[in-house]
Amino acid sequence: MSARLELDGLDAGYGNSAVVRGLSLRVEAGEVVALLGPNGSGKTTTLLTVSGLLRPLAGDVRLSGRSVLGRTPDRLARDGLCHVPDDRGLFPGLTVAEHLDLVRAGRSERAEVDRWFPVLAPLGSRRSGLLSGGEQQMLALALALVRHPSVLLIDEMTMGLAPIVAASLTPVIRRLADEEGCAVLVVEQHADLVLTVADRAVLLVHGEVALEGTADEFRRDHDAVVSGYLGSAAQPG
Repeated sequence: MSARLELDGLDAGYGNSAVVRGLSLRVEAGEVVALLGPNGSGKTTTLLTVSGLLRPLAGDVRLSGRSVLGRTPDRLARDGLCHVPDDRGLFPGLTVAEHLDLVRAGRSERAEVDRWFPVLAPLGSRRSGLLSGGEQQMLALALALVRHPSVLLIDEMTMGLAPIVAASLTPVIRRLADEEGCAVLVVEQHADLVLTVADRAVLLVHGEVALEGTADEFRRDHDAVVSGYLGSAAQPG
């Protein structure tokens, strides 16, 4: 059976300069894969390429076994791919309710948002620019949830959040995979946090795969991974 998301020998970058070289990975339905690495290792570049915002220099991107090279971001969204960027992709002047209107969330979808993110329920009339960082991230995830994606890309979900808020949001990734059947590829600066909900992890260094394995293996060797590859670079990049 084909994976929901497959990258095969992907080279990606800007102009003719490759930031990511020869990346191959797969994410199955209901699986969470963490993409880790130092700042500048190509993690965000990978997500931008998968979501159609960058054209790959070589290799292939497949959704459920079908190549999607050359498809536009809006076509990929219709194909079931959703990308939550590191800036959360919100419009500061629009309210929570207006954001849900943009994705055509009906009554049942709004009830679903209230169930997943009860904190947002009383904030419908509040502009997203006035929300806390945690509330903004909840809204970004809610907008992804109501689209019922088959593949979900999440870039630096906990960036700028207080540790207690980050820890409360991370389990949502696991729930999206388990309850919605999403294939989730997540870039995260806090390796120790994301590894508690991931099934597998891939470590990029200088745009190439340095390590890959189960989340348990990464957790078991966490100190060696951090000191040897990440150092202080469990940061955005």
